Amino acid sequence: MTLELKGVSKSVDGQVHIHPTDLTLEGGTMNVLLGPTTSGKTSLMRLMAGLDMPTSGTIHWKGEDVTGQRVQDRKVAMVYQQFINYPSMTVYDNIASPMRLLGLGKDEIDRKVREAADLMQLSPMLDRKPLELSGGQQQRCALARALVKNAGLVLLDEPLANLDYKLREELRAEIPRIFEESGSIFVYATTEPEEALLLGGNCATLWEGRVTQFGPTARVYRQPSDATTARVFSDPPMNFLRLTKRGASYTTEGGQSIDADRFGPEGLSDGAYLAGFRPNHVSLDAHRPGAIGFDTTLSVTEITGSETFVHLDHHGQRWVGLVHGVRDLKPGQGLTVYLDPAHVYLFSEDGALVASAPYAEAA
Repeated sequence: MTLELKGVSKSVDGQVHIHPTDLTLEGGTMNVLLGPTTSGKTSLMRLMAGLDMPTSGTIHWKGEDVTGQRVQDRKVAMVYQQFINYPSMTVYDNIASPMRLLGLGKDEIDRKVREAADLMQLSPMLDRKPLELSGGQQQRCALARALVKNAGLVLLDEPLANLDYKLREELRAEIPRIFEESGSIFVYATTEPEEALLLGGNCATLWEGRVTQFGPTARVYRQPSDATTARVFSDPPMNFLRLTKRGASYTTEGGQSIDADRFGPEGLSDGAYLAGFRPNHVSLDAHRPGAIGFDTTLSVTEITGSETFVHLDHHGQRWVGLVHGVRDLKPGQGLTVYLDPAHVYLFSEDGALVASAPYAEAA
């Protein structure tokens, strides 16, 4: 069972929402669409579901071209961040509704409703109407209805955004397992790199309507194919340092010289490059021998509890560091930050990956 997008694009009033895309999703897999708001995640899901017709290209389900097939004729379940339930029905009847349309027996419907309700922690609320529930409970009702539908394609568009932290963590672990056991193709849209990593499976990174990379989630995170993918798969986005290589050294925009053997492979040609590093690899202390120091100016700090975000200016380049502990720092002060070369990716001037960070290669 596969879903194939072949050259699929979508334009509305001359504005491109999805650039031509080729993508193959296999049965029994979880596939995360990761990208910022307006990157095209929902547009791509609507094309997969048949809610929208592509401007060009074709969509194939189990080898059959279903490009023009109505969504009602496809075995698709979709759950949005903004939950949709039938307000006049009880929670029980909301969950049971897709199985009744399929003509399942009363006993089987009852068993599946109660199993789904138990998983979603809705068992005490089966006799209530959706408007008697909290927002998180209403979302769980919509998820339970998708769960029992036995759909071949399950599309979840940021479905856990309205739930509390503890329940989100539980469902992140449970939902993929359930759908994988069913053999369905599971597509999950999120703006959060951490959520993508927790869900695992495969990941497609999106940026301005383009799929920039697709593959096993951990691999896409560790070995992004370009600077755009690296930026998308980092929260806050990956930091970049412009370098110019001449002979045996790099020179930064601030005039700092760095030995060429610190970044990238041997024998790299002279020219302009981008060094990329994630915020959690910025340090205020030179813990490791060989760490490189950079003089920056502190713009602002954000204390999250056990960690502090430091927003930095390095010769006009904006960096963000995530450091452990609560730091007594003042905006405007000079701050030396340190970077272990093992955590640095190297990209060409146009953004193509030249060398993965050594730590990622070893993982």
